[in-house]
Amino acid sequence: MKSIIPCMIVAASLVISGTALAAEPAAGKSKCNMCHALDKKIVGPSFMDISKKYKGVPGAVAKMEANITKGGAFGWKFTNMPPRGMGANNAEIKEMAEYIAGLAK
Repeated sequence: MKSIIPCMIVAASLVISGTALAAEPAAGKSKCNMCHALDKKIVGPSFMDISKKYKGVPGAVAKMEANITKGGAFGWKFTNMPPRGMGANNAEIKEMAEYIAGLAK
């Protein structure tokens, strides 16, 4: 019982602080995570950094979808994402763009 209470407090604080994140889509785990991680740079920028860059930008999801589809550097230094990453289809790209956009609240 004593161990349950601290766990409940931590879980509640995560939800209240807004850091409880939606589960990453399967496409992200199987394709995007080769070069990206949630909160650290690997080859490409972290999903959190991408989300912060697009926060408040009108049409952010559509812009991310277009960028993922066409590939490129998008203003990040020393990175050049290939078109469609690891072969993601349109539905996977849309799902990842929505997930990334929702991270920075």
